[in-house]
Amino acid sequence: MKIKNVWQIPLVVTVGQVAIFPYYIIWLKEVSLTFSLFAWMFAIFSFSAAWGFRLFQLKRSKLDSSISFIYIGMGFVYIVVGGVKHTFEYLPYLVVLLQISLGLLQGYFRAWHIEQKIYRLHVVNHYLVVGVAMIGLSFVKIVSPGVFITGFGCVLCCCGFLDFISKKKLKINSKNPVL
Repeated sequence: MKIKNVWQIPLVVTVGQVAIFPYYIIWLKEVSLTFSLFAWMFAIFSFSAAWGFRLFQLKRSKLDSSISFIYIGMGFVYIVVGGVKHTFEYLPYLVVLLQISLGLLQGYFRAWHIEQKIYRLHVVNHYLVVGVAMIGLSFVKIVSPGVFITGFGCVLCCCGFLDFISKKKLKINSKNPVL
């Protein structure tokens, strides 16, 4: 990643996911009718994340990873999660699909991220930025976790579009080098 803004996108995604995680847990607990269902939903997420990680590992060309679409996919899942109303009877089935989708995408992202050269720097910055973000979020009083989840989904979609556009510009510039 040669464009300065783009190499920060994985850090934004990782920090955002950790900062949003408590709100996502609250949302998942609200839509789960029992603790057992809540545990099953997390198990589904974990298995899907392992599947996503493995899918990336099986790829022959790790450079062509379509990570922009992974960001956008995660963003759409978070936007749907933020917009879900808790009053319809098919909600557990929708949550299973959302857990599978989000787990698969996050597992794929994690596998891609650890392959990046900048990963070690991101890990150090991650802990620092997450601490500051969590302290900052603790002062915000919003009734519904859906607002944070939807907002983060929009941030992920923007990151995906920015990454896609930046890579497209990088490809155009590499084809037509300036003399």
